[in-house]
Amino acid sequence: MKKSIILNEQISMPLLALRGIAVFPGMLLHFDVGRKKSIIAINEAMKENQHIFLVAQRDMRDEETNASNIFEIGTVAIVKQILHLPGETIKVLVEGLHRAKLIRILNEEPFFSAIVEEPAILAAAQNISAEALIRRAQEMITEFSEIGPKLPADLLTEIIAATDTGKLADFIASNIFMRLEDKQLVLEEFSPSKRLTTALKILDREISIIDFEQEIGRKVHTQIDKGQREYYIREQMKVLSTELGENESTQDEAQAYHEKIEALKLNDEIAEKLHKEAERLAKMPNGSHEGTVVRTWLDTVLTLPWNKLSKDKIELINAKKVLDENHFGLEKVKERIIEMLAVKKLAPSINGQILCLVGPPGVGKTSIARSVAKAMGRKYVRVSLGGARDEADIRGHRKTYIGAMPGRIINALTLAGTRNPVMLLDEVDKLFSDYRGDPSAALLEVLDSEQNFAFRDHFVELPFDLTDVLFITTANTTETIPDPLFDRMEVILIPSYTREEKFNIAKKHLVSKQLKKHGLSKKTLKIADDTIFGLVDFYTREAGVRRLEREIASLCRKAAKEIAVGAKSVVSINNLDLERLLGPHRFKPETISEKDEIGVVTGLAWTSVGGETMPIEVAVLDGSGKIELTGSLGDVMKESAMAAISYIRSRASELDIEKEFYKTKDIHIHVPEGAIPKDGPSAGVTMATALVSALMHQPVRRDVAMTGEITLRGRVLPIGGLREKTMAAYRAGIKTIVIPADNNADLAELDNVVKENIKFVTAENMDIVLKTAIIFSENKIASAQAAATVMTPINCVPLGDLGHRPVISQ
Repeated sequence: MKKSIILNEQISMPLLALRGIAVFPGMLLHFDVGRKKSIIAINEAMKENQHIFLVAQRDMRDEETNASNIFEIGTVAIVKQILHLPGETIKVLVEGLHRAKLIRILNEEPFFSAIVEEPAILAAAQNISAEALIRRAQEMITEFSEIGPKLPADLLTEIIAATDTGKLADFIASNIFMRLEDKQLVLEEFSPSKRLTTALKILDREISIIDFEQEIGRKVHTQIDKGQREYYIREQMKVLSTELGENESTQDEAQAYHEKIEALKLNDEIAEKLHKEAERLAKMPNGSHEGTVVRTWLDTVLTLPWNKLSKDKIELINAKKVLDENHFGLEKVKERIIEMLAVKKLAPSINGQILCLVGPPGVGKTSIARSVAKAMGRKYVRVSLGGARDEADIRGHRKTYIGAMPGRIINALTLAGTRNPVMLLDEVDKLFSDYRGDPSAALLEVLDSEQNFAFRDHFVELPFDLTDVLFITTANTTETIPDPLFDRMEVILIPSYTREEKFNIAKKHLVSKQLKKHGLSKKTLKIADDTIFGLVDFYTREAGVRRLEREIASLCRKAAKEIAVGAKSVVSINNLDLERLLGPHRFKPETISEKDEIGVVTGLAWTSVGGETMPIEVAVLDGSGKIELTGSLGDVMKESAMAAISYIRSRASELDIEKEFYKTKDIHIHVPEGAIPKDGPSAGVTMATALVSALMHQPVRRDVAMTGEITLRGRVLPIGGLREKTMAAYRAGIKTIVIPADNNADLAELDNVVKENIKFVTAENMDIVLKTAIIFSENKIASAQAAATVMTPINCVPLGDLGHRPVISQ
């Protein structure tokens, strides 16, 4: 069939913007009009030919619309009837005539007036494709009517009798529930076949949505039926229980709780809350989930040691004896603990002393806290905080949550059984925070005596007094402890053990402990003293004694094997047996050079597991003034090297060094063990001495070591870790150590064996360092004259070392 084209015609007419409504050609529709502008438009249409252009708003929420908020395609309709309602509202009956396109808005006040154009309309085709579309539409309408809202019979009759694809599409879109956007899509399509295809796509989607809604409805209905059935059965069980007198058991349980509450003699606030919960439990049916929650809460709260206090038995002589028995060395730590116990004995009511034991792993921080509890006669309980990242770990969960439980503080008090235990908060430096909260913030209340008298756990929900608890915390470092938490604690530093301390700890404690663990005795296994020294020197690298204990355990296992198989009844192990039993030496001893060398100086370094010697080498080559720094040096150490070079340039004349060396010589500074990161300012004097030695071509004394920070003026500034550094020098056989003058007071803290075997030179400036370390030839002695303060020198005997460890700071 040929296409029939109607010529376009542009006409002016009133425009009515509809909210949420799309009008189609041939459609009769009545609606209420309340906007003043819309009422005027209808009245203007009635004055002319009753024609009005109806177009939908894009956003139906707008009370007042404008030209940008209306669609371009609408319907020209004729106003059939107007009915005035009470107020300023009118009801209008219209009939759609034909589609039209909005060309432009003539005016917006006092009503919308527009120029519209009727586009060219294609006549509906009569072919097989059109017939197929019509049949498919009829099938889908029938399906829609069966699963969705029932359509009127006359509507179905009209659809079944339809022969025009375009009119059928309009009929479906106008009578089936669709979104405004979908109706507008159909309205904007001028091709009859495409219009019906669009309508069928929308109808197919609506059928799928209805199917899914019905499926959800069936599932919800099934769940509701199940819940109603369970409720009905529970009610029946409740009636049967009442008839059988089973509620008496619940009453008896509640009465038992009331008696326990009275026996605790709690304050009014806590007792009232507990009685109230016990009464609630009595009214709940057996097996109810809420009853289980209340029962668990009551059991937890009543188990807490509300009024149980262990009596302190503080005897300072006995306390010192306990500390000495369990710990060798650590004199300052023991002294501080004895002071704390003395204050506690004289003023028991004073609380709030929080000790923080800081030191590397394996030095006995945890065992010190256990010894404190034993010395005071209190219960000891440990709370591990390493890796805790949830605030609920400290404060607990709300009891309404599934799987709720109290926090670690309340759990620890329950385990201790008293209100005043010694509570060790272990690894306080390893707390983390994430989206679940910050546990370190929760600890602020726990460790504050001004707040923890009414600590409220989220699960318990009642104030608990923590002022009688003696808190002791441990940490490997203070750097990762938040400042507010760190401010509440008094830090006690526990240094790494010396070689002699490790020997005594092993001989007095570790050997007997491992013998007992392995079913041996001092008669069946004899470990010589030189064996223990061999383990310390050649098989361990640590600040504490954990690895040493493991090596002793290894010897015990090998001895137990020989005794168990009947090879020997008594096993003796000396230093010569270690390589046979444990393999080759894992670590080599640190020793000084065999001869004095040019540009090689022994420095001293501090590590997390003790001290060690650190030689620094300098090579001066012909070149163009390049400076090379190697050995995994950190920024601070590189800056120390630059400061040393600048100092030497400023003193070149006095030191008899070529003034232009920084232009004619390449300088290479290297710190051996390049794979190990190194940083810190205390290698400054070592680098400066090595540079002077290399530039002057004068050797450095091999038995001299040094440590200190250098300034551009040659001043020697103080450093830290002197105890560990001097122990490393003593092990390596160093006879003289140059230290900053400001560290002179730290000499009192050094081990006696170090002070007896090493000469100390305190230097305020580099002149003293150079005079002490460098062997000047006769013609250069005058340029290195300096005064030095020297302690009484005593020859030292090298005793081995603890080997190579990662260097943290110099």
